[in-house]
Amino acid sequence: MENGGTDPVLRLRSGDREILIVGTAHVSRHSAELVARTIESEKPDTVCVELCDSRYQAISQKDRWRNMDIVKVIKEKKTFLLLANLLLASFQKRIARQLDVQPGQEMIQAIDSAKTLNAAVCPVDRDIRITLSRTWRMMRFRDKIKLFVEFIGSAFQTPNIRQEDIERMKQEDALESILADVEKELPALRDILIDERDQYLAQKIRTAPGKKIVAVVGAGHVPGIQKYWHQDIDTARLEVLPPKGKLNKALKWILPAAILMFIVGGFYAGGFHTGADMVKWWFLANGVLAGAGAMAAFAHPLTIISSVLAAPLTSLNPMIAAGWVSGLVEAVFRKPRVKDLESLAEDILSIKGFWRNKVTRILLVVVFTNLGSALGTFVAIPLMVKAF
Repeated sequence: MENGGTDPVLRLRSGDREILIVGTAHVSRHSAELVARTIESEKPDTVCVELCDSRYQAISQKDRWRNMDIVKVIKEKKTFLLLANLLLASFQKRIARQLDVQPGQEMIQAIDSAKTLNAAVCPVDRDIRITLSRTWRMMRFRDKIKLFVEFIGSAFQTPNIRQEDIERMKQEDALESILADVEKELPALRDILIDERDQYLAQKIRTAPGKKIVAVVGAGHVPGIQKYWHQDIDTARLEVLPPKGKLNKALKWILPAAILMFIVGGFYAGGFHTGADMVKWWFLANGVLAGAGAMAAFAHPLTIISSVLAAPLTSLNPMIAAGWVSGLVEAVFRKPRVKDLESLAEDILSIKGFWRNKVTRILLVVVFTNLGSALGTFVAIPLMVKAF
């Protein structure tokens, strides 16, 4: 460690190259000052930043939201990933605002200082979408619900940040802090959120171009980078999404097939009246709860109607989700305007803003409709059994 052990700057070597790892807190003005001081004094050939390409572009291109196609996001099934990204950004922005600093100020400072010296800037983190996708695939349904609640709660709480909290943040990844409670019940998440990224960061930094390199990362990653420094890491392996479990794949088809067979059995064994009652409860439970989800997102009236009509049918089709239908309908009748895209960064700081902005409201419509539809399936089954 440099600076008498008070600042987390680690000096490493790889062959004839010298690499300085600067550990930072993502909401600390002191960290930004440390980054500027280190880059100015060391004059590196390359500055590595704990950003993936998409987050680097987000910082570099201030008008990036203008180019977002919300319909494409829904069709590519990336709604939850985008919403999770926005909730994570909201969490960091709210803390940064309370401390009167710019979110990610140390990364912005690293990029600016590198450009001043004409040094190369190298994003070295794994794509946040891959990290979230790998996390999502690892989790059970109840854990996914808890994750969503944790994201919502963390994004909309107003934390009272003290100096000791900042010191704790230096040792904790932002995503890890949000998922702390979920991680207690599912320790394997730490492998994805921290250990895998430590490996990824270590390999990318160690193989970055230049004789002298300064790498700016969250301080919580510094011990892991040091641990994996001398290992040859296959980063391509860490970018692959794990296949969905065979049981999950099977259940996606088995459950709808079983429900259809159950309804047919109701008509056959109990007569028309029994079968009709079973169909009625299936449509009511799915439709009403999916519609309630859309209403909770303040969806357009026609969007609510579309969710009510679509949910009973999409619940029997593993290839389509009710939320995708309602999200597309919402996007048609309340198409986001330029001002919605421009105000997105500010609107995600409040609950009111999330529901007011047409972009985030579409995302909420998709997620809440899907949750309502999923709940409707579980509610419908015992009602159908009772009718039988």
